[in-house]
Formats: sequence, C-alpha cells, structure tokens
Amino acid sequence: MATSANNYEIDVKERVKLETKQFKAESKRLLDIMINSIYTHREIFLRELISNASDAIDKNYYKALVDDSLSFDKENYYIKVISDKENRTLKISDTGIGMTREELDDNLGIIAKSGSLQFKKENELKDGYDIIGQFGVGFYSAFLVADTVTVISKAFGSDEAYKWESKGAEGYTIEPCEKDSVGTDIILKIKPNTEDESFDEYLEEYKLKSIIKKYSDFIRYPIKMEITSSRLKEGSEEEYEDYKEEQVINSMVPIWRKNKNELVQEDYESFYHEKHYGFDKPIKHIHISVDGAVSYNAILFIPEKIPYDFYTKEYEKGLELYSNGVLIMNKCADLLPDYFGFVKGIVDSEDLSLNISREILQHDRQLKLIAKNIKNKIKSELENLLKNEREKYEEFYKSFGRQLKYGIYSEFGSNKEVLQDLLMFYSSKEKKMVTLEEYVSRMPEEQKYIYYAAGESIERIEKLPQTELLLDKGYEILYFTEDVDEFAIRMLMTYKEKEFKSVSSGDLGIEAGENDKAAESNDTENKELFSYMKDILSDKVKDVRASKRLKNHPVCLSNDGELTIEMEKILNSMPNNQNIKADKVLEININHDVFRSLKEAYEKDKDKFKLYTDILYNQALLIEGLTIEDPVAFTNNICKIF
Repeated sequence: MATSANNYEIDVKERVKLETKQFKAESKRLLDIMINSIYTHREIFLRELISNASDAIDKNYYKALVDDSLSFDKENYYIKVISDKENRTLKISDTGIGMTREELDDNLGIIAKSGSLQFKKENELKDGYDIIGQFGVGFYSAFLVADTVTVISKAFGSDEAYKWESKGAEGYTIEPCEKDSVGTDIILKIKPNTEDESFDEYLEEYKLKSIIKKYSDFIRYPIKMEITSSRLKEGSEEEYEDYKEEQVINSMVPIWRKNKNELVQEDYESFYHEKHYGFDKPIKHIHISVDGAVSYNAILFIPEKIPYDFYTKEYEKGLELYSNGVLIMNKCADLLPDYFGFVKGIVDSEDLSLNISREILQHDRQLKLIAKNIKNKIKSELENLLKNEREKYEEFYKSFGRQLKYGIYSEFGSNKEVLQDLLMFYSSKEKKMVTLEEYVSRMPEEQKYIYYAAGESIERIEKLPQTELLLDKGYEILYFTEDVDEFAIRMLMTYKEKEFKSVSSGDLGIEAGENDKAAESNDTENKELFSYMKDILSDKVKDVRASKRLKNHPVCLSNDGELTIEMEKILNSMPNNQNIKADKVLEININHDVFRSLKEAYEKDKDKFKLYTDILYNQALLIEGLTIEDPVAFTNNICKIF
C-alpha cells in the first residue's frame, strides 16, 4: 500500500508540474521586435492595458445585448490600477468577461492574435461597435516596463481561474489558481532602474494619474485608483495627515459625444482651458458629429490670440486624434492644412486605419476625407463669422490673417477658392479693413484693375506720390502693409476676373487723358534730356521718362516688370539674399517747378544738371524707403544747391 501511495504521489506531482510553453518561432521574434522597436514611448503600456480592460467589459455588455437572461449594470464594471512600491508591482484589474485557460493560451501565446477582433467576428458586431484592441499586440507592451508579467483571469460562466505568467521571449506558463470574481488582473513586476532610465516613475501616483488622464481619460468605464490626500488631524487645527482615498481618475464621457443641446459656451471654454490650448478665450468653437462614409466627432477652436511661438520652428500644428476615446496622437498634422494651423481641438473616429502600435496613423482614404471635411467646415465657420460677427472676425484676422495669406503664397495659389474670400486689406476709401468682394462691388464700370499700394505702414503708403492719379480719379486702393501681401496676391493673380495692379506699375491701365498726352509729347520733346539722365544714372534705372501719374510731387520711381520695388526690399532683407533688383523707372513731373530748373540746367550747366539728376534719384529712393548709396554725398549735394 505504501508503495502504491508513493507512486500515486509521484504521479500527481508529475501531472501538476508546470510546463513552460514556448512562443511560436514567429511570435517569439515579433515579441522581441515589439518590445524593442514598435512603441516609441514606454508610458504607452498603460494605455494599451486599460484599453484591453475596457474591451473585456464591453464584451459583457455586447453579450447582454443578445442574451435576455443577462443584465448589464454599469455600476458593477470598472478598471482599477494599484501600485505597490514595496514589492515593485503594478496591477491593472478589470471586472470584464475574463479568459478561460484556452483563451489565455490562444490570445496571449500567439502574438498579434486579437481576442477582441475574434469576439467581434464571432458575434457579427458591425463596425459601429467600439472594440478598441484589434491588433493583439497591445498586451505585450507591458514588457516595456516589466520583466515579469502575470495574468490572473476567471472567465464569465466558469468556476475555474488560471494564471498566465511570462518573463518575455523565453516563453510562458499557465496553471490553475484562485480568484473570487470574474475578470482579469494583470500584474507587472516593474524593471529595476538603469543608468539610462528610471522605471520607478511607473509606480508613482502622479505619473500613473498623468498617463491615465492623457491617454485614457475618455474610456467609458471608471478607472479607479487610490490617491493620497491630506486632511487636518482629528482634534487639531494646524496639523495635517495623509490618507488614501479611492478616486475615479477619468472623465469617461467626452464632451464631443454629448448632445450639443446639453452644452453651453462655458462648457466649451472650460474644455479649451483644460486641454491647455491657450490662456485666451476662443473666438469660435465648432462641434462636429458626422455619420456617413466615415464617422467621426470633433470639437475645434479658433483662438483669439496668436501663440507666442506660432511663427517658430518649435510650433507644432495639428489636432488631438482619438480612436474610440483613446488618445492616438497629440498632434495629427495631417488633419489640418498649414493655413489653418492655428486651429486647436480633437477628432475622435472609429474608422481610422492605425498602425500596429496605434501611435502612427496610416495615410488612408478615411483620414483624407475627415481632413477635407474639417477644412471645409473651418472655412464655412470663418465666412459666417465674417458675415455675422465682423468685429470678432477682424480680431481673428489681426492674429491669423498673415497665415491665410501664406497659405495662398506657399501653395502657389492652389488654395485660391478656399482662402480668397477670407482675405482683408485696408481701404483708402473706407479707411478700414475690407474684403476683396467688397472692393470689387464698389468698382466703377470703367475701372479695369484692383489697385494696391505696398509699404511699411498705412501712414507711409498714404504719402506715396504714385497714388495721386488713382485717388484723384476716385479709385479705391488697397494698402498692403505685410511682407507676404504682394507675394500672395501675385499667386492669386485675379479675383472675379479682375487683375491686381500695383500703383507703381509702369502701365496703370487708365485711358489717356490730357496729362498722358502731355507726358508723351514731353517724352518726345525731351528725349535727349531723359536719355542723358539715364546715362548719368547708368544701370541704376532702366529708363527715365515724363510721369503720367504725378500731380504735386516732382519725382517718383515706378517698376517696369513683374518684380516691384517693395518686393525687392523684402527679398533683399532675407538671409542669404542675392542683391535682387527690380527694373526701376525714374518718373519726372514735367509740370513741377523742379523740372523747369532741371531743363534750364540741361541747357546751360551740365554739371548742375548731373547734380540735380543725382539729387532727384536719391529723393525717389528715400520716398520708397530704399537705402541711398552715399548719404554723405547726398547731403553735400543738397547743400550745393544753395
């Protein structure tokens, strides 16, 4: 009997002896790659494990939908995060559907086999049902921070629980264990610190809470965690004590999934500030809910103030991107065109194709469709703001009008239809900012062009001699005061079939009047005089001629070509400039007293004529805000007149 008993004891020991199972060869290699390569941020592990826990609870919910004998009381379902610094463990528990021994073996023993995706297929759930983890790799991100991962799970409808444990690529074990309730506990044995990295932070309350808020704030089930707080000691008025209190860390219901009728302006402003989009109040919020070829929710904000770093390399444009309430990207630049890069906000969609780590978005049709819809919506809202809340729009334009103009210039006018009706410029007639539509609507029938003048400020432009003729005819002039203005307009080329024309252009497109005929006559009559002036100035000007545009001023410069004088100034102010030169024409007012003196000098005193020519040319340069070559010589020449 004793021998038989001993044999039985040996047999039992052999049967319960744990067998270390090896990952399949491909899975083993994939696990090694994944631990070291797929995820760029270690903190992602908590997002993945919480997402899996949420899926496990969802499975109970979906079963209850098709089985009337089951009920789903949301209050009984939650996710709990427990840190144990002393034992260096982090536990993520859920009250979800749990796993059987076979499911532990299949789902965790074969990397990239997704139990969630399989569940979705078996239950014929449509894409509208939110199953987050469908790649089957998120669980293994635990090895980014842990050297041992233990999973204790009890499946729904089962009396048995099992423990799955692994130290990484070497394999895993599965054995029976005790667990009172249905659900899954994932226990991570956090790695020791290294010279290059500290793993201690993944046991700290503040870090765990921060990661949860960042990535999993809108998981639909409560994420609970014990948080240290302080309170006055009982019977004391000054002494405080720390105590632990279980708190729900996540918000659960995102604002973008709420009915717009439930929300007020203050709700959107609070969300704007909670997300640290800016310290200002947004000028406009846009709440979008779309169900169609691609479904998504979005909340966008048009800020009031320009960020301090907006025009620096450090500024990152883009919207926060969520998939089923889980943060995928902090800044998804592909959702916004550069010219709308000032827009802040979030997009949440179930329909996006993500890469295996869910950190990078695949460039697919859905993404492009969402981006196109968002672009059109922003344009529409800005147009409504311009039409219905002019003062607000002008405030916005002060901050971001330059960006809209850069959008036209940088894309070579391809965004003309999107942006042209959003542009505004100061008007000589209205003495305020006007749109191109408003300008064209006021144009006299005989006016051929949209006229503009470029300069450093409104005050400087108002004094330009080149504006005299146009203003005298009652034509409106748009004032370009930003360096990008003229370049953007050159890309725009036309608006409602009207070309743009600089007041400094050689040909203003105005029918010949008495002044023009007199100028042409004087060009012929004084041909030799103007030719001599051109010879004196050499290659500084392309030509010298009688002006058709001047009334009160003696001299001005015009440009004979596509490159204007103002564009020359801007290009030459840039780093590594190539000393670009516009083709300048020196125009002389033949009806001015100066011309009579000039003509007299030409006939009687060639040295004085050279002196006058030099002075007039430098005066024209100063009027344009251009640098004169020799200021000392110029002042000395002025003195020689007296």
